[in-house]
Amino acid sequence: MEVVFSKPVVVALAVAGALLCTGASFLQLRGYVGEKAGKAMNWAGYGVMGASMLLFVLAGLRGVQA
Repeated sequence: MEVVFSKPVVVALAVAGALLCTGASFLQLRGYVGEKAGKAMNWAGYGVMGASMLLFVLAGLRGVQA
């Protein structure tokens, strides 16, 4: 269970969320996805970044070492 709170997992989730949001904007701008799909990708990206922030906070509260 401690591996979930590890620094590489938290950072990987943050990067994955940022890539989802950036990809949504890029794909929508180029016309590869519609507005609805772009919004869904953005929400997914924000959800992944939110999970990363939650794990970061929980790791701090639990006193998990990096």
